[in-house]
Amino acid sequence: MSSSPAPSGTGPMTDTAPLSLCAREPHVPADRLVAEMVPPPRFDSVRFSTYIPDPNQPSQTEAVEVLEGFAAGLGGPADSGRRRLFGFGKPAKKAPSGPRGVYLDGGYGVGKTHLLASLWHATPAEPALKAFGTFVELTNLVGALGFQQTVQTLSGHRLLCIDEFELDDPGDTVLVSTLLGKLVDAGVALAATSNTLPGKLGEGRFAAVDFLREIQGLSAHFRALRIDGEDYRHRGLPEAPPPYSDEQVTRTAHATKGASLDAFSPLLEHLARVHPSRYGALTDGIKAVCLTGVRPVPDQSTALRLVVLADRLYDREVPVMASGLPFDQLFSEEMLNGGYRKKYFRAISRLTALARDAGNLATAR
Repeated sequence: MSSSPAPSGTGPMTDTAPLSLCAREPHVPADRLVAEMVPPPRFDSVRFSTYIPDPNQPSQTEAVEVLEGFAAGLGGPADSGRRRLFGFGKPAKKAPSGPRGVYLDGGYGVGKTHLLASLWHATPAEPALKAFGTFVELTNLVGALGFQQTVQTLSGHRLLCIDEFELDDPGDTVLVSTLLGKLVDAGVALAATSNTLPGKLGEGRFAAVDFLREIQGLSAHFRALRIDGEDYRHRGLPEAPPPYSDEQVTRTAHATKGASLDAFSPLLEHLARVHPSRYGALTDGIKAVCLTGVRPVPDQSTALRLVVLADRLYDREVPVMASGLPFDQLFSEEMLNGGYRKKYFRAISRLTALARDAGNLATAR
């Protein structure tokens, strides 16, 4: 491997050895899994007031206005979550037959997650009565708790927000649709964004028809809000920064308080032994992730686990410094052209952003 000098200003190694993700096997209680279903740290401060609509896209302003009204309709007494959210009528004894949720339909870069998190923040209920997570996190919750326990746990909530509803896994889609049906019957309001089905014309732009069809009997409970704006799909894969040498990564890990240091291949093997619902806990207290020997991911199961880890690191804004291959060479052409390609594109984009952030580790000293 290269023996290039450590990044300028890296400084001497500390007396404390870096942490290791491979040495961690977190056991997360069920109540923590649910309590952690909140907007990720990078969306802690977003609000409707911080969303700046494009004046050339009136649908963006309309979406904010509708969502503000939707949030307001969830206030009041505990049973007011059963009100007809778009009619703002009196509390009903039974869940109404009208819309119980909103679906934010738009392309890349129009701020759907910003709006979804803003809805969570604006809903006048205690955080314990609101849940926010990706589709993958929700399926992981069901896997950890079991279906009936998940229904029981979430039924007392006012609002469930689901970001990146997956339309490329029929089994999980049926599972989550069934879960949402139970929650709607219990009076829980829903809000969602989604990806698009593979191979669809206009992929990455608008997916309401696909979404409403895939959730089958739940479609009547959603009002689709189309959010127009510039589509960032055709930017292609981001260019990853060049990797560091093993020595540079190792020295930085030793010089950075709270950094982890792991070889890439053993980390991939370790992820197979940890339930994806625990990947957030796996990164508790980690201030930077340092990896040596990054190489192409060997198979799809491993790749999908890495996608989940990349999401958790990105949510927590944890920089990633690595040696080996750049992150835009993680996945094979077959993977990037297959049914899960959107997940892989997202992982590359997020890991690339975190790799750029890691440049500060070398210059901040």
